[in-house]
Amino acid sequence: MWGKLLSKKKKPEKKAHCPIKDVSLSELKQAIREYSSQLPNDIPLSVLINDDLSINYQLLSPILKAIPEKDYYMSRETYEVFEEQDYQLAIELDRVQKAVDQYVEQKGELPVIYGDPYKKVSFHKLEQLQLIDERPKYEFYITDDEYLITYKKPS
Repeated sequence: MWGKLLSKKKKPEKKAHCPIKDVSLSELKQAIREYSSQLPNDIPLSVLINDDLSINYQLLSPILKAIPEKDYYMSRETYEVFEEQDYQLAIELDRVQKAVDQYVEQKGELPVIYGDPYKKVSFHKLEQLQLIDERPKYEFYITDDEYLITYKKPS
């Protein structure tokens, strides 16, 4: 009996008023922007994000008029949207963003590699304060926008 209740998350069932269809990343991002613009100021966009970083399609279905057939994920820390093949990147982005925020709170400075013009995150500095326990396989950079991190190297 409990096995049925604990089974892996299932894809949403197709409903007559809400079909499952191929939704592009850009269509999904547009729906998220529209949803965000309709949210009251005291409700964060993170209501769209499930515990596993998947997106709650039920909340977006009135805008999309469908449920996406592909899995997409969203960073809780930066609200960046990722396709399924980049799921690990979404997880690491959140983990490193939290560590960067804690580092700034503790040290009052950014954890960047000294002299790096791109503001590359110094994993060594985060490790020294035990804010990360292993180095991500991606490089991250700190933006000027509220010290959010990105995996895209600035040009």
